[in-house]
Amino acid sequence: MLVPHSGLVEGPQPLHGPPLHGPQPMEIAAQAEPASTVENQPVDEPQTSRFTWTIENFSRLNTKKHYSEVFLVGGFKWRVLIFPKGNNCDYLSMYLDVAESATLPYGWTRYAQFSLAVVNQFLGKLTIRKETQHQFNARESDWGFTSFMPLSELYDPSRGYVVNDTCVVEAEVAVRRIIDYWTYDSKKETGYVGLKNQGATCYMNSLLQTLYHIPYFRKAVYHMPTTENDMPSGSIPLALQSLFYKLQYNDTSVATKELTKSFGWDTYDSFMQHDVQELNRVLCEKLEDKMKGTVVEGTIQQLFEGHHMNYIECINVDFKSTRKESFYDLQLDVKGCQDVYASFDKYVEVERLEGDNKYHAEEHGLQDAKKGVLFIDFPPVLQLQLKRFEYDFMRDTMVKINDRYEFPLELDLDREDGKYLSPEADRSVRNLYTLHGVLVHSGGVHGGHYYAFIRPTLSDQWFKFDDERVTKEDMKRALEEQYGGEEELPQTNPGFNNTPFKFTKYSNAYMLVYIRESDKEKIICDVDEKDIAEHLRIRLKKEQEEKEDKRRYKAQAHLYTIIKVARDEDLVEQIGKDIYFDLVDHERVHNFRIQKQMPFNLFKEEVAKEFGIPVQFQRFWIWAKRQNHTYRPNRPLTPQEEAQSVGHLREVSNKAHNAELKLFLEIELGLDRTPISPPDKTKEDILLFFKLYDPVKEELRYIGRFFVKSSSKPIEILTKLNQMAGFAPDEEIELYEEIKFEPSVMCERLDKRTSFRSSQIEDGDIICFQKSPSQESEQQFHYPDAPSFLEYVHNRQIVHFRSLERPKEEDFCLELSKLHTYDDVVDRVAHRLGVDDPSKIRLTPHNCYSQQPKPHPIKYRAADRLLDMLVHYNQTSDILYYEVLDIPLPELQCLKTLKVAFHNTTKDEVVIHNIRLPRQSTVGNVLDELKTKVELSHPDAELRLIEVFYHKIYKIFPLSEKIENINDQYWTLRAEEIPEEEKNLGPLDRLIHVYHFTKETGQNQVQVQNFGEPFFLLIHEGEPLAEVKARIQKKLQVPDDEFCKWKFAFLSMGRPEYLQDSDVVSHHFQRRDIYGAWEQQYLGLEHSDTAPKRTYTANQNRLTFEKPVKIYN
Repeated sequence: MLVPHSGLVEGPQPLHGPPLHGPQPMEIAAQAEPASTVENQPVDEPQTSRFTWTIENFSRLNTKKHYSEVFLVGGFKWRVLIFPKGNNCDYLSMYLDVAESATLPYGWTRYAQFSLAVVNQFLGKLTIRKETQHQFNARESDWGFTSFMPLSELYDPSRGYVVNDTCVVEAEVAVRRIIDYWTYDSKKETGYVGLKNQGATCYMNSLLQTLYHIPYFRKAVYHMPTTENDMPSGSIPLALQSLFYKLQYNDTSVATKELTKSFGWDTYDSFMQHDVQELNRVLCEKLEDKMKGTVVEGTIQQLFEGHHMNYIECINVDFKSTRKESFYDLQLDVKGCQDVYASFDKYVEVERLEGDNKYHAEEHGLQDAKKGVLFIDFPPVLQLQLKRFEYDFMRDTMVKINDRYEFPLELDLDREDGKYLSPEADRSVRNLYTLHGVLVHSGGVHGGHYYAFIRPTLSDQWFKFDDERVTKEDMKRALEEQYGGEEELPQTNPGFNNTPFKFTKYSNAYMLVYIRESDKEKIICDVDEKDIAEHLRIRLKKEQEEKEDKRRYKAQAHLYTIIKVARDEDLVEQIGKDIYFDLVDHERVHNFRIQKQMPFNLFKEEVAKEFGIPVQFQRFWIWAKRQNHTYRPNRPLTPQEEAQSVGHLREVSNKAHNAELKLFLEIELGLDRTPISPPDKTKEDILLFFKLYDPVKEELRYIGRFFVKSSSKPIEILTKLNQMAGFAPDEEIELYEEIKFEPSVMCERLDKRTSFRSSQIEDGDIICFQKSPSQESEQQFHYPDAPSFLEYVHNRQIVHFRSLERPKEEDFCLELSKLHTYDDVVDRVAHRLGVDDPSKIRLTPHNCYSQQPKPHPIKYRAADRLLDMLVHYNQTSDILYYEVLDIPLPELQCLKTLKVAFHNTTKDEVVIHNIRLPRQSTVGNVLDELKTKVELSHPDAELRLIEVFYHKIYKIFPLSEKIENINDQYWTLRAEEIPEEEKNLGPLDRLIHVYHFTKETGQNQVQVQNFGEPFFLLIHEGEPLAEVKARIQKKLQVPDDEFCKWKFAFLSMGRPEYLQDSDVVSHHFQRRDIYGAWEQQYLGLEHSDTAPKRTYTANQNRLTFEKPVKIYN
């Protein structure tokens, strides 16, 4: 078919990938030109400010981008930019933006360290805050987080990030004069290099740098036996040796992929942020195990292992029980401790075992005793893990402790006459330690960044190891600034507000490494090449040489042209196996790297040497990309072109201006299969390529090429084609022209009696042929002809199906067509699962960014084609999730399923019931249905349905309310019997809300935190609190010794007003309707939360737990 040749560029096109999980610019741009250089070291203190942005009517924002007002920091104008519905992802996207960046002078640049936060309006400690730093310039004028937080969490009313349709965003910005991001050379400036971040591996990088800078440890790793046959990706010792060698001798930052592969981690593991302490323990255990039986056996214990003694000593009898235990690190409390010494004091604090908690001392029976821990010995390298993260049982969640916590440069553990040491400790060992490293966590419980301050030689010079970058730092930055606590913001308007504003510092020390003074000469030892195994030196030097060769290759690339030569052998090898459309994959043909100045005729001699084809028998064709995106041999080179240089020929033939020249080598073979001269070609001659299709085997293969006259007709070549195919000379065959395959397949029947010229056949065209399909064969074969087979190949899709209940586990795969209808797909799935009725299959699409099922399943026949089910934004997935329903999906879609928690009055239990009714049903219908499933206190009991959210009652549903719009995803629906006393309210009786609460101090103010099950209570006019308390105690069945500790308060707008027993409760409550949507007044019961959490509330308190660290090899 005559198709115009395209002049389109063949080079790389812009990529639009999934959202990155680290900080990034809003749009990926080309690297900026180096801007004006700023000084390598900070020359002044940062200018810092906090900006609070309250966004009202948040859910109704209808713009893709939303900017804050401009605020000033360090004399520069800034603003916050958010994408309320995500920047092409299911996350809130948030960035710091340089205001008026387009009008700033050429070469401007500014550096900022900043944090962005979405404030939790229920509890400040649940605020999500992320911190980063960036060198802003003209091309990267915004920087931040594309995946700041999931939209599902942000818009979930139970989470507290959007309250009354208002969202509060905070930005803390510190502007510093500091190193130029683009031109900074860590090795040149500091003598050290950093580690590349694989996605979320900063926690690992900071630990690896800490271990590397313990030279005795590094030397031991070098001396672990490995061989030249080991592969780093399969050997932890070799991977660690390789990494340490590169850290010691490389000039640029080092990748950790080989090491994580040796752990057995896949890409997903690398993008999971783990715990430093856990990784440290697991890695050291692995190394300890692999050091066994080698010359370095016991090194881990010698460096890191200490021992303590757990003891219980009776006070009144002579009995003492002790147990010796080893440790590799110590976990020290931060909360309630001002420094490391206070933590050690707490560690060895004596606990009294008395009263109900007496100790059973064998033959002495129950005895008063004291229990504690003392240290037998400390290790040469003391690793202290600071407990910055704790589980808060009150809130049923993890929280980060950002309190100020000091640590000394010198740590004396012999202080106060060895108060931490056990009687059997060796007092001749001086336990005086000097600080070697500080690992820092910056951010909150939801995520953050790790980096390390280390002084490798224990000199006064500290270094900050922050992934790829290493910088010199002073002692204040390494110590005092990592204590945590609060910091005062400098006053930007001193006359306006005289009260300095304090804010919590979210960057603070997380792990401390101390080295014992008496061991430092041994530990901070020299490590040089003689410590490195010869095979390792050879291997790594070879790697460096290969890297240098690649660099040189790139540097000289402009002097060379890559010529890719395709031959008939390539077409035979590839068509029907690796490719089906067009003729060849040029990435898999023979390449020649030829100097551009070489004459093409000399290049032919290179080809003769490589393929054994004499120069006179070679004819080269130039390929052309047609406008329909096919790629075909277009014309032979002329003698004049062959006399030119390779470089000139590439420029003439290749409009893309890339370094490649693609050619087809035409070789004619004689009867004895040896090369002969190619036939003369006139304008009348057309070179055609032929593919044979076999519908029985569903196989397409290349069988050859030859010239035809443009005036001839296909009928004249049938005998020759039958001969090439091995058919009888008179076999009836059909011919099809393969025209294109993007965006859809076009393969049309060729009229045998019309000339090639009239059919618009030209050089490089492809003819597919086969035996003429009979009527029976059309019914017998899936793909009876070449066009139907090519259509199938083009649209076939392997789909990985997973059960929605086990979304991480692959269940089975099916080969489907992208054109399959909804019914085709569910039919195939039902058949695979052995389900009789395909309409009971419900499918849910895959979110390519979160790697999770999308929240909403595909409605019955809502997707026309399989392709519609797989596309997510501009990404195409190959995963679908399935469910097998108990009723057909069309029926289910007409029904509404509500999850109702029934509170039984006679049993202390809550049972979840799934009530499924037609969408037009009412709350009354739900309660009628529920009565058939539950045990009532008496047959005439009446039920009510209430809405509970964060331990408060927000609504009693009227019986007539339609269930269609009731949401049970984030709110708990609770059903309960209506007490008899509430049915006959007197004129002065009141029904009030009663909630449990505790008080917590946070964000410089006292906050009320509700918990437990809220309930209604009937109060009578003039009834004192003492009588109300008696009824509450009876209702809740609380023991006297516990109930006497409870306090009672009237709360309005979250402020408690404590009540005395004589206070009349009804006087505090206004006459108002309890059906109000946001009940603000209630009777509060203040006490500690000791009850176990209800399982059904999990959907209101969903936690994200860190994936445990596993090293598999």
